[in-house]
Amino acid sequence: MPLLKTGPLLKDGRLVGEDAFQPVADDAPLPASGAVLISYARWQAEKDQLGGRNSPLGISLPNTVDVLGFGPEAERFDLIVLNFPKFSDGRAYSQARLLRERFGYAGELRATGHVLQDQLWHMQRSGFDAFEIPREDAAEAFATAMQSFSHVYQPAADGRVSALKQRLAASRKKDAAE
Repeated sequence: MPLLKTGPLLKDGRLVGEDAFQPVADDAPLPASGAVLISYARWQAEKDQLGGRNSPLGISLPNTVDVLGFGPEAERFDLIVLNFPKFSDGRAYSQARLLRERFGYAGELRATGHVLQDQLWHMQRSGFDAFEIPREDAAEAFATAMQSFSHVYQPAADGRVSALKQRLAASRKKDAAE
């Protein structure tokens, strides 16, 4: 099964001209060098051979994969692609947060599939740092989404301080000054 891109690729809010990772189908030979993106199924079948590869390795995880089982292997990958098969399926948010917060994954975490402008801000807060956005104005859509909210109400992988903690800190500072 081929691994297909769903739209322009953005990293750090900017369009990337060429993706460094070449998607390789499960039944296709791997190039001798260069960054490749493989499926989770291929990883499961060829883990021993792929583990010794000296070039960057990326993996595309279905949102049905239990990240608690996969998490210890995450550090082997330079790129992890998480899929949003439809806008109402949010399992990849949980996968992203677990990979970043519990397993300390520091590589590129890419959202693909139904990546909608209304969800970009929360995807970024969940730990995604790259996005395949199925629209021509992807960079503008991303910039608009990042300006949507000025305060956060719950902690997330982005480390922003919640509105409650900000209010408590301001209250303590005021009490200390009195």
